[in-house]
Amino acid sequence: MVSFVFASRNAHKAKEIADILSRTLTFDFEVLTLGDIGFEGEIIEDGKTFEENAMIKARAAFDKSGLPSFADDSGLEVDALEGAPGIYSARYASLDGRDADDEENNKLLLKNLEGVENRSARFVAAVGFIDTTESFTLRGEVEGEILHAKEGDGGFGYDPLFFCKEANRCFGTLPASEKNKISHRARAFEALATKLNKRFGAY
Repeated sequence: MVSFVFASRNAHKAKEIADILSRTLTFDFEVLTLGDIGFEGEIIEDGKTFEENAMIKARAAFDKSGLPSFADDSGLEVDALEGAPGIYSARYASLDGRDADDEENNKLLLKNLEGVENRSARFVAAVGFIDTTESFTLRGEVEGEILHAKEGDGGFGYDPLFFCKEANRCFGTLPASEKNKISHRARAFEALATKLNKRFGAY
């Protein structure tokens, strides 16, 4: 069995990632969290890109555990806003550096897009991986556009404002089981699983 560390304290999210990986991985594995390895304190995500922040977290987990480690960083990029909110997606509407709540972020996004015709956008997820022999980043994206008003009450974050072209539906109205098959995060971690099979497939 191969033990991986997912650089998060969120056990629910770790299980979700493990479920995604299990669709593709051909060997036995387990996904540990920061809590499982006794990691204390916070990881300062001061990168300028999703990839940099993902690798900062993965490296912190690897330095603590010595185990193969990975992390993700994700957000929304809106073309008309020059890629904003981007890496600041969780705290887009914050005035003091904290994470703002979904309602605040959605209201600010709609305000900043008032009168804007080009509302193309994409959800982006980057995964950083590191172990004793290599490190790399991978990216998953899903294209869409920002609606003029929220639809549905499913998902979280900007989901109720994001119309997914591939699904031809708003993420806010899409069942989680369907969204998780085509989401940016699923695509990034499916790409990771393909790489891990080549690295650890003999175990």
